[in-house]
Amino acid sequence: MAGFTAIKVMGRGRLVEDLSVIAERRKTLLAISKANDDSKTEKMVTQFLDGTRFFPRRLFTILAHDEEVAKIVETIIAVNRTDNKVGDGKIFVLPISDVIRVRTGETGDAAV
Repeated sequence: MAGFTAIKVMGRGRLVEDLSVIAERRKTLLAISKANDDSKTEKMVTQFLDGTRFFPRRLFTILAHDEEVAKIVETIIAVNRTDNKVGDGKIFVLPISDVIRVRTGETGDAAV
């Protein structure tokens, strides 16, 4: 594997029609957000803001050689697939034509 990065993100869920169901969670989330307490937001299974559900997610950026892509995708699917009908994630596979390290001007694998 040539490179790997993982960051916390919030993924979008389904729209909630009955706002009374989420009113208390919305207040809690807004209070936590104002306090900048990320540890509490991580513990919440679902969080609500403006009628839309958000779920704790991870965003992975993986740079890999072409011959490694299939194995990486298979592994990600095997680890993350659940019996839920929705919410297991998405995988986007994109070609990278070049990488340039700004500080040194290195390109290609040397820049990663």
